Amino acid sequence: MNPSERATTWVDDHGDLLFRFAYQRTGSRETAEDLVQETLLSAFKSLDTFKEEASDRTWLMRILRNKIIDHYRKTRTKQKDNEASQKKEVSLDAFFDETGGWMPDKRPEPWSEQPDEAVEREQLGDALNGCIDKLKGKGASAFRMKYLEDEESEEICKVLDITPSNYWVLIHRAKLQLRDCLDQSYFKELKAFDAE
Repeated sequence: MNPSERATTWVDDHGDLLFRFAYQRTGSRETAEDLVQETLLSAFKSLDTFKEEASDRTWLMRILRNKIIDHYRKTRTKQKDNEASQKKEVSLDAFFDETGGWMPDKRPEPWSEQPDEAVEREQLGDALNGCIDKLKGKGASAFRMKYLEDEESEEICKVLDITPSNYWVLIHRAKLQLRDCLDQSYFKELKAFDAE
């Protein structure tokens, strides 16, 4: 099989997997598509040096993983700006007083007396997905990787090039943002509906 035919089989055999992997780690269709394209181009250019000690899929995934790491390194300044704006949007000071207790007007109210019913509602799933889509930057990627893909914390830190303490801060902020978003979108509407 000549190199051109082999590259075509990569797209057919592994394109969807590569795209899903990149999309889950970046949360952006455009970025995922670009990263997959860069991966396939890079693999094609270095095909003559591929020793075939691993399968094509494993080799392509390794290249893609490195491309994702490079992507986050290149956009570090932009990510820091996004994280700084996130800190302004959802500051811990907005939720807790100086003793660490909840601010009276920010204390979470019970979401439902019967959580099983709320979880079963299709609207809750839609609201949760909408709120997850509103997350930005590394916090969004860390949250998706941890809770949607079941990635290990160590792997997430490596892929996002962050420290473990920064990882936990990002996860905590993402949870606060999700809670606030769900309170504002889904549960506020649910209360209004129940009050009628």
